[in-house]
Amino acid sequence: MKKVAIIGGGASGLLCAIFCAKEGVRVDLFEQNTKCAKKILVSGNGRCNITNRNLNPNDYYSQNPSFVEYALKEFGFDKFEKFCENIGLLLDIKEDGRVYPLSNEAKSVASLLLNHAKNLGVNIHTNEKITDIKELFCKYDATVVATGSEAATHLGGNRDGLEFAETFGHTILPTYPSLVQLHLKSNTPKKMSGAKTEGEVTLLINNKNERTCSGDILFTDYGISGFAVLDLSQEASIALMEFAHVNISINLLPHFNAHKLSNHINKTASLQPDFTAADILAGVIPLKIASGILEELQISPSLNADAIDIKLSKKIANQILNWRFEVSDTHGFRHAEVSGGGVDTTEINPKTFESLKQKNLYFCGEVLDVVGRRGGYNFAFAWASGYLVAKNIAKA
Repeated sequence: MKKVAIIGGGASGLLCAIFCAKEGVRVDLFEQNTKCAKKILVSGNGRCNITNRNLNPNDYYSQNPSFVEYALKEFGFDKFEKFCENIGLLLDIKEDGRVYPLSNEAKSVASLLLNHAKNLGVNIHTNEKITDIKELFCKYDATVVATGSEAATHLGGNRDGLEFAETFGHTILPTYPSLVQLHLKSNTPKKMSGAKTEGEVTLLINNKNERTCSGDILFTDYGISGFAVLDLSQEASIALMEFAHVNISINLLPHFNAHKLSNHINKTASLQPDFTAADILAGVIPLKIASGILEELQISPSLNADAIDIKLSKKIANQILNWRFEVSDTHGFRHAEVSGGGVDTTEINPKTFESLKQKNLYFCGEVLDVVGRRGGYNFAFAWASGYLVAKNIAKA
């Protein structure tokens, strides 16, 4: 009977264990935490955006972009949905392609995967941190590194898998936090901390517009968060790592143009001469954010409306539609949902995920230099890579 050791009990490790066991392979899964699937449990704010119906290689970043193509084709959405049905996990497919468990609880996903693995005879060893991967080679026919990345260090994220890869001569590409909040070089966000709104955020690298994302924007003590920010944090993080000049421009009212907005401010000031500048802005943006805008422009919130002419109206409108901040850093690996960089995929077989440097050594999931967009893409790659590893081990 073939024996396999899997290091890591996250998404890719668990799926790999299940498919290996289904093929009659004896599986020992080693998890450093007290329980498996910790990242699954917290994903999607406890709801678990488990995959995406519209999987495309263009939704992934890697130094070797074509690497994901075979995996996504071999274990795409339809195959994953069938697998879920077989273990009793029904899916809720949203219009935008995002997929959640029908229960709307990440706990359902973790518990069904774990129970299914155990029922198939997978030996799960929790609280077991592997420090010397070469020891496993003496005892097992194959070894799988499914350790994840440095993201979410409070859940056990670390560099173990990268160090294991280095042991066998693999190249490690520089790692960086992704799907992460940004630090801004300004004290204004701190004063607006907790204020949330919808809008557009544009990333500028070396003063060139790189990408614009829409969604919620949340000001924090350290800078800025929200889905619009997470969606462009990948490029921001890489640019910071390369010491580029990184800025963001926030458009708080994307449905307005400067002319329409300045006219609105000027007209309200004329119709309500007893209003203050803060009163006028309170009609279009959250009060805390309005205070930040006025402070940035060095306008007193108590300035009387009759002092606001068309010139000042234009100045305020331009600030609302193009509020620039310098980005000083990301919020780090601890707060990142995923990590970019990792094991160089040019040294991994894209059809089997076996190391090209060491026979019977496999890598799957986030330890590899593959990172997806927000929306279930990272889980999709974890499932697909875990499946391909198992498929190859079973037939090897």
